[in-house]
Amino acid sequence: MKKIYANGTDEKKFLKELKKRSGETNKKVEEVVNGIIDDVRENGDEAVKNYTLKFDGSLPKYYEVPRDVINDALTEADTDFVNAMLNAQENIASFHNKQVERSFIDPKENGVILGQRIRGLERVGLYVPGGTAAYPSSVLMNAIPAKIAGVKEIIMVTPPLKDGTPNKDILVAAAICGVDRVFLSGGAQAVAALAYGTESIPKCDKIVGPGNIYVATAKKLLYGVVDIDMIAGPSEILVIADDTAEPKFAAADLMSQAEHDVLASAMMITTSERVADETIAEIERQKNDLSRKNIIERSLEDYGAVIIAESRQRAVELANEIAPEHLEVLMENPMELIGSLDNAGSVFLGSYSSEPLGDYYAGPNHVLPTSGTARFFSPLGVASFTKRSSYIYYTKEALREAKEDIVLIAEREGLTAHANAIKVRFEEE
Repeated sequence: MKKIYANGTDEKKFLKELKKRSGETNKKVEEVVNGIIDDVRENGDEAVKNYTLKFDGSLPKYYEVPRDVINDALTEADTDFVNAMLNAQENIASFHNKQVERSFIDPKENGVILGQRIRGLERVGLYVPGGTAAYPSSVLMNAIPAKIAGVKEIIMVTPPLKDGTPNKDILVAAAICGVDRVFLSGGAQAVAALAYGTESIPKCDKIVGPGNIYVATAKKLLYGVVDIDMIAGPSEILVIADDTAEPKFAAADLMSQAEHDVLASAMMITTSERVADETIAEIERQKNDLSRKNIIERSLEDYGAVIIAESRQRAVELANEIAPEHLEVLMENPMELIGSLDNAGSVFLGSYSSEPLGDYYAGPNHVLPTSGTARFFSPLGVASFTKRSSYIYYTKEALREAKEDIVLIAEREGLTAHANAIKVRFEEE
């Protein structure tokens, strides 16, 4: 990992280079995905199955997974795994239940009634990667808040394994969360099917879930036809640390994100050069025992750094500038910094709030804004699966009181039909 001193120049140069890793949409990928989208829109299930055959080499055992297969996956699964997932589900549900917004009605003394109605989306599509990149935890993080929001139906798409069957761990998560239907299809074709609907796969109002560059590009291109969770970039973690930090912990947590992808970014900002040096040494020691060592090394070499900052305040300023997906605070009295850390997807406070705790178990969502978008985006949550409508009821007397103001504003804007719609109601007076 690079060691950089925050002198106003070197750290800014590194952060500028870091932003380039997300890059522009790959034009060749976009061209391929546009073709797939058009084909699925026109030819439905036939197109989806043709692409499955083309990219996977064979069709799955079944297109829609039978309900009894989903239920059997749960009953036949390893008990310890099921119990761990149930414990995680309980924590995630407890946290997200606190996010529920209520509809309201606001009656006025003059007879006016105003209000807002909040309800869940009708149908949501959940994309779940399969094969070696199968993450049942993502099923929990996407499906649980959707159910709490009142989504009436969750449709999951996931690629089949090489033998044409579904990943059983994903089915376990689907059964636990109450996913309604599961289809064995992946890639851009599955995303297009969720957006437009086919003879078998229902059209959805929103598509959530991670995927490769083809999946991410399809979601981006289809935004507007359907809502999406977010346009996610490579994973990232920032650790801010002072001299009280344990380098062994910091090193382990940095590598927990670096192992995701060679494009992942793992950074530390510390006020202690000793902690910086010992963390780098710990990475060298620990990485040799890890299964994804090669990915970790590439990630840390290209997009990792330890930045030495002159003060705690400067570390916080840089953290807010980076706006990381995951932000760990390994500093004395970390709770004191909650009000200062404005730009982060999720904040992990103290030595025993390791980032994987948030990935799997604690309760807050692990679907987080990346690539600096935590400046204006929020984590996935219950509100992500709801829609709002306002309503207005005015009596004639209340409208009469407001008439002159409305007409004045409308005519000032040159919208005389707007003004007339108010005037006409009082022509006989």
